[in-house]
Amino acid sequence: MSWLKRKWKRLLARILREKAPPEFIARGWAIGIFYGCTIPFGFQLLLSVPTALVMKGSKVGAVLGTFVTNHFTIFLIYPVQCWLGNRLLGGHLSYGHIVSALKEVVAEQSWTTVLQLGGDLLESFFLGGFVLAAVAVPSTYFAILRYVKFHRARMAARPKRRGSRQKEVRRGN
Repeated sequence: MSWLKRKWKRLLARILREKAPPEFIARGWAIGIFYGCTIPFGFQLLLSVPTALVMKGSKVGAVLGTFVTNHFTIFLIYPVQCWLGNRLLGGHLSYGHIVSALKEVVAEQSWTTVLQLGGDLLESFFLGGFVLAAVAVPSTYFAILRYVKFHRARMAARPKRRGSRQKEVRRGN
């Protein structure tokens, strides 16, 4: 648990360390989350960083946002988004079938394996990804925006560092 807590604190510190407007930071994270949800693992960075440059968003946020899908979370996220997309398309693929097909893709990590899945599962993947992104992107944007603004307001209201306070006391004496 302490490992996870350290990672979380490091991630939050990275968000807050950027000296940019909160909207810029939040936009980068939203871009990363969008590509993390919609593009297959491994190609997300190729698209998120250029998009962040064009849309004037945080490149750091765009990169870190794509990590929503990583080696641990894709075993949950990809089957759910494929199942959801399949249901929206009116398909009848079972969750078990989707999981077994995706296990092969994750194990092989090659385009040939992805192409062997068939059009139904690929359509389901992308449609489910867009639905997931439609929920996750605005949520991420406003959560990061609020968090950065809150933190900066809290830091601005905080008294100055102890070293500078001691100098002021010495000058006053």
